[in-house]
Formats: sequence, structure tokens, C-alpha cells
Amino acid sequence: MIKTALQVSGWLLAHLPEAVVRVLALGIARLIYFALPSRRRLIHANLHHAFPERGAGWRSAAARECILRFTETGLLSLATPYLSEERLRAIIRPTASSRAFLADHRANPRPVLISTPHLAYWEVLTAMPLVEEKPFPEFGAIFRPLDNPAADAFVKTSRERFGFRLLSRRDGFQEAVRILRRNGLVGILYDQNAGAQGALSLLLDRVCSTTELVGLLAQKFSAQTVGLYARRLGFWRVEIWMVPIAHDGTSESVTVNLNRWLEQLLRTDDTICTSWLWGHQRWKTQDAPHVRLRLEQKRDLLASELRLRGLATLPRKTRLWIRLPNWLGDVVMALPLLRAVRAARPDMEVTLVAKAQFLPLLEKFGVADRFRPLPTAGGLAYFAEFRRARGEFIDCYLLFTNSTRGDLEAWCTQTRQRFGIARAGNRRSLLTHCFKLPAGYDEASHHQFELWTEFLRHFGLVEPASLAPFPLSAPSGQRSASSVIGLICGSENTPAKRWPVEHWRQLIAALPDERFALFGTPNDRAITEAVAVGFGDRVENLAGKTGLVEFAAHLQGCRVLVTNDTGGLHLANALGVPLIGLFGPTNPVRTGPIFSSRVTILQPPGCPRTGGGSLAELAPATVVAALRAALEAPRS
Repeated sequence: MIKTALQVSGWLLAHLPEAVVRVLALGIARLIYFALPSRRRLIHANLHHAFPERGAGWRSAAARECILRFTETGLLSLATPYLSEERLRAIIRPTASSRAFLADHRANPRPVLISTPHLAYWEVLTAMPLVEEKPFPEFGAIFRPLDNPAADAFVKTSRERFGFRLLSRRDGFQEAVRILRRNGLVGILYDQNAGAQGALSLLLDRVCSTTELVGLLAQKFSAQTVGLYARRLGFWRVEIWMVPIAHDGTSESVTVNLNRWLEQLLRTDDTICTSWLWGHQRWKTQDAPHVRLRLEQKRDLLASELRLRGLATLPRKTRLWIRLPNWLGDVVMALPLLRAVRAARPDMEVTLVAKAQFLPLLEKFGVADRFRPLPTAGGLAYFAEFRRARGEFIDCYLLFTNSTRGDLEAWCTQTRQRFGIARAGNRRSLLTHCFKLPAGYDEASHHQFELWTEFLRHFGLVEPASLAPFPLSAPSGQRSASSVIGLICGSENTPAKRWPVEHWRQLIAALPDERFALFGTPNDRAITEAVAVGFGDRVENLAGKTGLVEFAAHLQGCRVLVTNDTGGLHLANALGVPLIGLFGPTNPVRTGPIFSSRVTILQPPGCPRTGGGSLAELAPATVVAALRAALEAPRS
């Protein structure tokens, strides 16, 4: 039935006027473009990654042309068995490049590996013996048989019509070897989507997995490598090109230089560019969810790629967006993992999505390439900002947040992979993949950082997260605060997290020879004014007077910081500042400081390790003693 349908379709196409077939191809291509939105989006995404400098209009036209050319190819494939030799000679034209190569091969026979990229009109290459000068060398091509026997038989008969031999990937390798030993030509479709069997390499500055079969055979048989492709001249009109590929004889050199040759074609020839198979997941290497956050494979040619291209680091072309938490402390605790992700995927362009006030500070830490503030608009206009990000074709969206709002943000971007943590009763159906919290997991007894680490490991992160501090360079003209003790007396959200004002005053009074700096937000100003009153100029009240970057610079200069459980505590810890953290109702086991800086955690008498006590019961004398010890200890 299938074979009959193919035969009837092919016969009709071969006997219809070419103008009618051209109109038919255009109609089918337009139908495919509009009826298959996921395929259309993939083509646009690939073009946007490959040519970000080109306009949206060019990419849209290229996407439509790509679909049209492969529609033309499909129709020609059906018609080829029924086209006369005279008609085929009108369709296919040799070039000086193909004639020169074949003439040279007749004069100097040698084994040749023919590499064919995924370009439209590949079917006509099997008719080369018809249009090239005789004698044509022995030519066999390795192919993957179709699952349907009738369709496979139709294709095989069509392609072998003029003496071109098809060698099954299942059992044809031995014959391919014999052809090479007889100084013949063996063709291989050159694939950059070879999965675990391929080698990590670069194509258009993006990491892919390229088949090494061409290179392995070229090395084993000292074979010449030639790129072969059909270049479209018009509807059902092509010319054949054969281009020798320079290499040093090693499999690695063949593989790398074939990719470089192909990308040069795609970048410099729009006809070739729009004839390439952009609707294919060419760059899906390492994008399976369980390995998304690492870049490793048995064979890795990336070092050779960088050397040959004169690059120091991999181009960052895979687009990862990371939605950060809404509180400063949580953002700071995520920093080691951001650093690990960046090291694990050096090919990823990392964009941090966070509150606008955090971004100037995050830029200082060097853990991302781009920074995107949360929209200031409310209602639907808020989510419209994320919807507009669809045009950026994000590859992966990682959420440290646990809210429906954050999930909706990611969903609006139409990112193909959206990762988060799913707790019992919260399926997070707007995400594509979730790390499900294990049954019985007690979050109160595990640090938030530990949970996040497991979350990222679930998606492939094996790079260890360093807890070394992130020291910042002081802004130009910034006054050093190295002689002061820092105090954070307020807290942004919960009054119960605040040590009483009178206790802070007793602490300052107990150290009459020391200078203090009080930090906080504008909302903390009333508290810090009450703490500072009567102490004169040895207590400087900076609450509400510094932006986040300036605040970080002041913190970094403090000899010691004494602080409630606030975002400033975590920021100072990340900067390497020795600190004394005062925890009462909150849980230091879950949200305590994580960096390797010197830390003293104080809790009220009788308070459980996981919090629940009253800070009013933490005596000033206890804090004074801890502060004296911290001042006497050397700062690393």
C-alpha cells in the first residue's frame, strides 16, 4: 500500500508541468510553516542562536525558505525514479570543482571519504554518475535504512538507479571498507546530532555532538576527505560541488575542520544557509534534563576547537535564565551554586532574573553574563514583559523560587525546559521538569543550600560549589571602614528577629574605645537612631544612606559585624567579613550563613538548634564576650 502510494505520487509529480509542481511545493511549505508551530519555533530558535546579529525579518524569511527547499527536495525525491535521464541532466549540473576532483581521482586513485551535510536536494547527488564524465569511480554511501520495508525499498531503488550503492549502517561497513581499499569513494551524511556516540565539538559557536565516523575512517585508511553538496540554483535546479577538506590526517582534525568548513558555508552563502536543515535538534547535546547542568562526554574535541579558532574560552551560546529568590539573604546563599553552574557549563550564557535593586551587586560577583530586572508594571503588563522574552529563545529556565507567580513568569517565556522544586501538594504544573522533594524530607533540619544543591544535582550538576567568599573591590573613593565594628540592628520583615534596642546600646557602651557603624534600610532608620542616640561621633548611622553596592563595600571593611538574621548577615558572610549572628525565632540550621568566613552563631539560653527562642533573652554580656573574642582573633 505504502509502496504503491509512493509510486503513484512520484509518477504524477514527474509528469506534471514543473510550474504546477512549484505552486504545489509552495502551498505545502506554507501549510507546514503555519500548521507546525513547534517546528517553526525550533527553526527560528536555531537561526536566532546562529545569527543573533541578523534582523527578525531576515530570520523569518530564512525559516520560510528553509521549509520550502526541503519541501522541494521531498517532491523531487518522489519524482526522481520516474524522471527521464534527459530531464535529470537539465536538473543537475556539475561544476568545475566536481569535474576537477573526479579528473584528479582518475589520474591518482586513492581512498576518499565523502562528507555530505544536511542540505536540501541531497537526493540528486545519487545521480552524479549520470552527469559527470566517465568512468565514474566506485561510490558507496552509508545510510540508515527506513523502518518501513516498502518505503526503504522505494528509496533504495531510486538512489541506486545510476550505480550509486547504498550500504546499510547495520551491515554495510565491511563493504565500505572494501571500497576504500579499492581506492573508491565512501559517502557519509555528516551529523552534528550524534548523541553519546559523537564527540563534543563546535558548530556556529554552539556545542554539538559530531559523528567521528568520517574522521576515524579517514585516519585508518589515510583517505582524502571531500565535502560534497548540491547548491540550489532554482526550483529543481542544482549544481554539484566537491571541496577537499584540509586536515592533518587525524580523526580529530578531520572532525573539527569539517565543522569549520560547514559553518563557513552557512555564514557566507545565504543560498546554502537557507538550504540547511534548521528544523532539526542539531544542538541538543547535553540537554537531557538529567545532564543539563554539565558538559561531558567520552570524546571531547572542544580544546582542539578552541586552539584552531584562536579562542581562550567557549562562546556562550546556550541560553540559561535563572530566576533568583526575592530576599537578599536567599540570593546570596545561591551564589556558590551560580558559580558552580557557570563553571560546569562554560558554553552557557547565564541571565539572572531578580529584583532590580539586587542587580548592581550581582554584577560585581561575576556569576552571570546578563541581568534582567523584574518588571515594575503590575497586572497583565507584568507578565507581558516575560511573554516578550519568547523572542529570545531561551534554552533552559531554572527557578529558585517556589511561587505560582515565578512559574507563570517562566511559562510565559515559552522556554522548552523549566526546572524547579516540587513539594507535596504543589505539583508546579507550569514547569516542565521538577525535582520532587523526597517523602519525609524535613526541611527544618536541612540547610536551604543543601536542598538547592540536591535540586541542581538532579539536573546534572556535578561541579562542587565552592564556599569561598566573594571579595569585592572597593569603589573608587570609598572610605575604608576597617577600624569600625558593624551592627545591623533591624530586619526587613519580622520584628521578632530584632535584638532589642536597649541590648544594642549596652553592647556599644561595653566597648567605649571602639567605633561603630550602623547599617540598615530606610525602614530601619528609626531603630538605628534610637540605638545611636547619645554616643556621639563614635557611632555612625548609615541606615538608609547606602545603595546595595556601597553597603557591601562598607561591610567588607568592618573588623566584625554583629547582626540580626537578615540579608546583610549573608552578604557580609559572602564578602569574608567575620560576623556574629543573633538567631532567636529563626532557624540557623536551615538559613544560617554558609560561606567559609569566620562565623559565631548566638541563640538565647535553652533555644533549640532549629530556632524558636526569644531574642530578648539573649543577654548583652553574652554578645559582648563573643565580640571581644572575635576582635582578638586574626582575620584571615
